[in-house]
Amino acid sequence: MNATGTAIKYGDNIDTDVIIPARYLTTTDPKELASHCMEDIDRDFAARVRPGDIMVGGTNFGCGSSREHAPIAIKESGISCVIAATFARIFYRNAINIGLPIVECAEASAKIQAGDRVSVDFDTGVITNETRNETYQGEPFPPFIQGIISAGGLMNAIKNGML
Repeated sequence: MNATGTAIKYGDNIDTDVIIPARYLTTTDPKELASHCMEDIDRDFAARVRPGDIMVGGTNFGCGSSREHAPIAIKESGISCVIAATFARIFYRNAINIGLPIVECAEASAKIQAGDRVSVDFDTGVITNETRNETYQGEPFPPFIQGIISAGGLMNAIKNGML
């Protein structure tokens, strides 16, 4: 499993209220959530993001509430993977539960710049910055988590008898 796209970069402590503002939590429609993803810090995000793009954050990405709306909004917007130095634990688990690939790698978080072309090999955890001709070693998922992500999330993996 791999992802390749253009990097969209944010800083440290991107919380779930920034990812999807609380005023939009009256809906569970993934497309509606995606249309408001990141809008309080990046008004043009929804119009600019392209399928396959890769979101890059700093430390403590996804901190805040435990709502699943945040990774759903990111995934539905077309982001193929989120790379960050560290993730808030509940966001990490929610992302896996809904099938959004995420990779922890402090070096990639620090060195990737907005607009860089980036690819991620989920089997090995290797992140390649094609723009800068650099590679970084992220934390790969064990096979059972790769299976959950490949199935499109935990519920799909259970329905398909994978777990």
